[in-house]
Amino acid sequence: MDSVPDLGIGHLGDDPVSAVIGIVLLVIALPFVVLALVAGVEFLLVLVVLPFAVLGRALFGRHWTVEVRRGWRPYWETLAGDWQESGLRIHATADAIRRGELPPATLVDGG
Repeated sequence: MDSVPDLGIGHLGDDPVSAVIGIVLLVIALPFVVLALVAGVEFLLVLVVLPFAVLGRALFGRHWTVEVRRGWRPYWETLAGDWQESGLRIHATADAIRRGELPPATLVDGG
């Protein structure tokens, strides 16, 4: 380890000023560390639950919604039935839009 120079980064001295600086840095950094840990745990939980949620929705026939957007704004939506019906409805709607047959605007933005 003698070949790596010690730059002194990350070392606080043992004087009172360094102790105060260390405590202040700890108080400032601690909320961010806790927030990062909580966000990381939540993200992992979503990654664990998401496949089961999608699989359950596909297997148990929950209704899916097909929507058309113009940019980021919803333009049109309809209930499409189960997984297979929604796939067919997506392709049919996309083909109609490619032919220039836009569905009627059912969602009007108030802004």
